[in-house]
Amino acid sequence: MTDQNRFLLSEKDIPKAWYNIQADLPGPLPPVIHPGTKQPIGPDDLAPLFPMGLILQEVSQDQYVEIPEPVREIYRLWRPTPLVRARRLEKELDTPAHIYYKNEGVSPVGSHKPNTAVASAFFNKEAGTKAMTTETGAGQWGSALAMGCHFFGIDCEVYMVKISYEQKPYRRVMMQTYGAQVTPSPSQKTNAGRQALQKDPANPGSLGLAISEAVEVAATSGGVKKYGLGSVLNHVLMHQTVIGQESMKQFELAGEGPDIMIGCIGGGSSFSGFVLPFVREELKNGHGIRFIAVEPTAAPSLTKGKYLYDFGDMAGSTPLIKMYTLGHSFIPAPIHAGGLRYHGMAPIVCYLYDTKVIEAVAVPQNPVFEAAVQFANTEGIFPAPEPAHAIRVAIDEALKCKKSGEKKVIAFNLCGHGHFDMGAYDAYLQGQLEDYEYPEAAVMEAMKEIPAL
Repeated sequence: MTDQNRFLLSEKDIPKAWYNIQADLPGPLPPVIHPGTKQPIGPDDLAPLFPMGLILQEVSQDQYVEIPEPVREIYRLWRPTPLVRARRLEKELDTPAHIYYKNEGVSPVGSHKPNTAVASAFFNKEAGTKAMTTETGAGQWGSALAMGCHFFGIDCEVYMVKISYEQKPYRRVMMQTYGAQVTPSPSQKTNAGRQALQKDPANPGSLGLAISEAVEVAATSGGVKKYGLGSVLNHVLMHQTVIGQESMKQFELAGEGPDIMIGCIGGGSSFSGFVLPFVREELKNGHGIRFIAVEPTAAPSLTKGKYLYDFGDMAGSTPLIKMYTLGHSFIPAPIHAGGLRYHGMAPIVCYLYDTKVIEAVAVPQNPVFEAAVQFANTEGIFPAPEPAHAIRVAIDEALKCKKSGEKKVIAFNLCGHGHFDMGAYDAYLQGQLEDYEYPEAAVMEAMKEIPAL
């Protein structure tokens, strides 16, 4: 065991391939269903939205997929990211546990999202795409895709959930600085947006609704524009596994491995990127690692959602995906963790949760910000509200170790910094944040709108 705080790799240690857990799952994922034919979709069904390079990755059963050198070249701007032992937090908690965090907030846009945004832009460029559309919640994904598109000379159009557009103006400025066009969602630009505003002119927006707008623009462009998604899909989770692969090497440097791995979860990308390489080893060798996905009580997809086929967007313009869902009509409370306000979840995460490989817990936002402030005061980093959910549970698990005397190794993914979230911190410090628990009755009501298969 070393006395180091930071475990660093060199550029030569940046993974040369993405890891694809589909090759190692005990069984196949449930098929994605065409809403019209009710049959499994094929590559041609996805071609209006995605380039063939990404479509083939989406359905690939290969264990590893090579990372193109132009993507690795851009990764070198911030990768490898550090694994850090949170010794000051351990001391504050007076716990025998060892706490580590993987700091993905050191990327140019301050989050893990460029790991897949750069890849998505590259494969679109290879296919001749001139413009891309996307949605964003808190703005991390929109910022990342705006950067990726700029690097590869692609126009970028972002539909940003309206409440986040208002809460996080500097995320909008970042996207615009990279050359992206940013529109608050719901908007008057699309049928989906106009219909939502007609029903409720004060609609605060949702990720599902913003997805509907971005998909509609791409699907009706006659092939001129392609759509980019920053979470949920298999190829997105695969791109993020650079996080976990680096973490494996860094734990070797630390001389110990994790007993508990924790990540926040909205659509599933940051949690999956961190844990999936370790899940492979767990499935193969059974080391006994606990994997804990943490979501907000305001959007509890795993802990309260139903495992059913549902649309990935509000307007019902996407294929049907089997996932834990709160219903595609879900409109979340305007909590500050904008990246976690999604009604569904990545199929891979849902499969692992259904088969009890991973756990899930939901936490309210006041205890989340309490943990964020404690982390800032010990480790010096202001975490984004999203990974602060993981910090909350990491602290809770460390305090359990204090009570039991167990010396466990706890690791969480710090998937972004909170420099653009000062409004959220201000609201917490002023005592203005409200805890909200999504009611079970609302879930059951939303189930009435889910299509029957």
